[in-house]
Amino acid sequence: QVQLVESGGGLVQPGGSLRLSCAASGTIFSIMDMGWYRQAPGKQRELVAGITSGGSTNYADSVKGRFTISRDNAKRTVYLQMNSLKPEDTAVYYCNLIRAVARYWGQGTQVTVSS
Repeated sequence: QVQLVESGGGLVQPGGSLRLSCAASGTIFSIMDMGWYRQAPGKQRELVAGITSGGSTNYADSVKGRFTISRDNAKRTVYLQMNSLKPEDTAVYYCNLIRAVARYWGQGTQVTVSS
């Protein structure tokens, strides 16, 4: 049974930073291509960053240059470092495979960017 647990969200002022973590259990994490997604109120969930098992990364244009995805296979964890945060980054952030599996969605972690 795969379980993905997100953490690290919070309230931050515009221009601030946060680091999100996603801990995986119940699977061979090192071979999984992982992604960070977000869903803002009234909007569809979108993929904002992905990292393959080999470490290749890609980003949505809206976060490129500000967000960095990384992984630690020994800790079975994927991270999202978010810098220069903007109010439009406010959303619930989730992790899943790059090819998302519906039953793997967790509770997510709320990120609110506001002054």
